[in-house]
Amino acid sequence: MAELARALAALRVAGEELVPDAITTALGCEPSRSWAKGEAWISHGVTRTRRFGLWSLDAEETTPADVDAQVATILGRLTSDEAVWRDLGARYTVDLFCGWFMERGNEGVTLEPETMLALGRRGIPLDVDLYGGDESADG
Repeated sequence: MAELARALAALRVAGEELVPDAITTALGCEPSRSWAKGEAWISHGVTRTRRFGLWSLDAEETTPADVDAQVATILGRLTSDEAVWRDLGARYTVDLFCGWFMERGNEGVTLEPETMLALGRRGIPLDVDLYGGDESADG
C-alpha cells in the first residue's frame, strides 16, 4: 500500500452545555481552541454566535501521514482515566477527527492495534475525511 501523503488530527469534544474550562480540568490539558455556546465571533467581517460548545486539541500535521504518532501525542497529553472518558462520552460528542490527504489515487494508512485499543478504551470514534489526489499525476 502506498503511504498517505499527509494527515491532520484533532480530538474534539462538543455539546450544547459544554463549558470549556470544565473539559480542560477533566482532561488535564489546555485545548488548541475552545468556545462555549452563545459566544460571539467574527467571520469575514460578520459577527456570528456559536451554536454549540467545543473543546479541541490538535496534533501537528504530519507529512507523510503518521496517524499513530498523532493519536499517541494527543492521548499522551490527556488523562487515561477511563471513568473520565465514559463521563465525557455520555454528556458530549467526542471524536478523533482526521483529515487524510492523498497525492495520488492509491494511498493508504495503517492504524496499529495499540492505537485502536487506546481509542476504544476511551470510547473515542475515529472520524475521517478523505481528500483525493490528482489521478492525472500518475501519468
